[in-house]
Amino acid sequence: ADGLADLQAAIGKLSGLDRIIADGLHALVSEHAPSLSPKTWYGLPAWANADGKAVVFLTPASKFKSRYSTIGFSDLAKIDDGNLWPTSYGITKLGDVEKKKLAALIRLAVK
Repeated sequence: ADGLADLQAAIGKLSGLDRIIADGLHALVSEHAPSLSPKTWYGLPAWANADGKAVVFLTPASKFKSRYSTIGFSDLAKIDDGNLWPTSYGITKLGDVEKKKLAALIRLAVK
């Protein structure tokens, strides 16, 4: 399957802030973790390792009628920080501050 086409189709179904966040996240992953491949995961925008397993994914707010979208990292992401660390982040805006934080997490995820 063409992961990029699937991802673009999934993002194309989104609107408003969900679409802005999805497009921005795709750009960040493409720039900071080019080893990850675009795909969909349970119909969600996602980016996978060489084995095709999702490492980063987006749950748009509209999917579950939530007040915010969620950017998640699977157990394959190397974001461990001691014995307790967050694996998902609620997001209501994708500005410069959020992009900087996400870029650092994405780089760490594939380190």
